[in-house]
Amino acid sequence: MSEGDISETSRGGTGHGSAQVLPFPAAQKQVSFNRAELQTILNLYGRKVAEGEWRDYAIDFLADKAVFSIYRRTSEVPLYRIEKDPKLAKKQGAYSVIVSSGLILKRGHELDRVLNVLDKKLKVVS
Repeated sequence: MSEGDISETSRGGTGHGSAQVLPFPAAQKQVSFNRAELQTILNLYGRKVAEGEWRDYAIDFLADKAVFSIYRRTSEVPLYRIEKDPKLAKKQGAYSVIVSSGLILKRGHELDRVLNVLDKKLKVVS
């Protein structure tokens, strides 16, 4: 078979039983946590797991924000969501901690300070 003998169906045509070749979509941009941010979040998560408060987590990298969800049990809705939204970086701060009801506990420019709302130290009461 020569090059001129190639049928329309083998070139991706619309003949019966042929597959059409589609271009690969461009890679979508997604927001993610960098290594230092993830280390900070996982340090807090590890302490809370050791205390028995938290048991599971999920990470979602979306087009507009990155979300670290924290669960008490796997089958429940997340107790807290730690979100990074770069669109808010110059306004209210890119980082926020959100409760399962949707209430924003804290928002700010520095992840460490925002996470302090979840890492309250116990005080001795006399």
